[in-house]
Amino acid sequence: MTDADLLASSYARLRASLSSRRDDTLPSAALLSAAESSLPRPDHLGYLLPRGAEKTLDHLHEAIVPALNGQNLSGRYLGFVTGSTLPVAEAADNIVSALDQNVQVHLPDQTVCTAVEDAATGMLASLVGLDPAVWNGRTFTTGATASNVLGLACGREFVIAAKKAGASVAELGLLGACGLAGVREVRVLTSMAHSSLFKAAAVLGIGRASVRQLPVSEAEPWRLDLSAVEAALKDEGVVSIIAISAGEVNTGRFATVSMEEMSRVRKLADRYGAWIHVDGAFGVFARVLPDTEEFARVRQFADGMHLADSITADGHKLLNVPYDNGIFLCRHKSMQHAVFQNPNAAYLASGGASAIPSPLNMGIENSRRFRALPAYAVLLSEGRNGIADMFARMVRFARRVAGYIRDSEAYELLPDGDATAAEFGLEAVHIIVLFRARDERLNEELVGRVNGTRKMYVSGTSWAGKKACRIAVSSWRVDVEKDFEVVREVLESVARR
Repeated sequence: MTDADLLASSYARLRASLSSRRDDTLPSAALLSAAESSLPRPDHLGYLLPRGAEKTLDHLHEAIVPALNGQNLSGRYLGFVTGSTLPVAEAADNIVSALDQNVQVHLPDQTVCTAVEDAATGMLASLVGLDPAVWNGRTFTTGATASNVLGLACGREFVIAAKKAGASVAELGLLGACGLAGVREVRVLTSMAHSSLFKAAAVLGIGRASVRQLPVSEAEPWRLDLSAVEAALKDEGVVSIIAISAGEVNTGRFATVSMEEMSRVRKLADRYGAWIHVDGAFGVFARVLPDTEEFARVRQFADGMHLADSITADGHKLLNVPYDNGIFLCRHKSMQHAVFQNPNAAYLASGGASAIPSPLNMGIENSRRFRALPAYAVLLSEGRNGIADMFARMVRFARRVAGYIRDSEAYELLPDGDATAAEFGLEAVHIIVLFRARDERLNEELVGRVNGTRKMYVSGTSWAGKKACRIAVSSWRVDVEKDFEVVREVLESVARR
């Protein structure tokens, strides 16, 4: 069998297998057990002896593929804010694997990949209402966690240098730069931040303890208390990064909810030399929803993001491109380059002067997959209106489920005391629905029972010290009417047991 025949045969088997599994959310326990039992172990006869390509592919298709979850197969895989993959993005990703570009250095005489990445990031900026000429520091990352590292790294560089010219962390190190600038602490001021922000702070030497949560109230812990932010910014010897959560992971709510609030944050940042970073992994895409009354409130919550200094987004969430695909947008390309430049490697020099920087000088990696291509394919294929319609279906489905739960005797829609929801009702729902069973015994087992049906999948979480379920609608496959009926049937049957 030729290499081409091998690839064609494998892909045909895969498509046939996936067609038979359509709408599956999780593999059965038997399939998981069989797959695990098939894995090579050091005490097995023939361990690490060659099997050959055909027998290896037999193993993959017969044992491994059936035991993988169905996040890409069903509109009812509602966990982890994980999108499916649009077919055009899958096709583009196959091209990425087939030609295996290492997109690290801008070499326009050798490959077009960096130009494609620049075009794709520019289109993404435009999609969310940002001017690509202003937001000129743009790159793809592995995901929102890596993008948060980039945002805090740029912010750390900026806020310390704002205290003392020449106090560069990139050149002097954190201790040297802080010593020169008279800075005793770098803080991250936030509200109900995603865990990846704490990880980024730890990686960058800022420290998890320096991430300060400043919620506006117990009822709305995701909202940022701007008065508390202003008080913290006044502390002597302290510099701060203000991290705005645009789409809190449990509730989908926003730390700021209007242009007025973001304008106030911008004024505070300018007055005290702070950096504004928006963790918009999925919330930033609220700006793409149709500009209609139906989505006016959620669009309002995402207003003012153009006033930030850096923004994180995730392509493998709502944009429905394959893992891994994170996006980082920054208004300060020179600052980004100062932090991430890759010096003293002549063999990695770019192909000459260009407005397009080499990606290795704009982010963490020196070796990087051509992850821009699937995003580029989706942007070209669907366009602004097609993507807006896709997001609209997700929101409509989330609101349909939220409305059912709100009116149900068996379930409770969370969070309690949500002033935003009380004022706006379901118009405040974006793509996340948080709920729990009113029966405490059922609530303890709720996630397992729902997922055990294999008809839908939810994430387990906690809220106010009790277990809860989170539904995250992020698949292009979602069918508002059809999938709602299945979700309703599952929740009703679970409540009856």
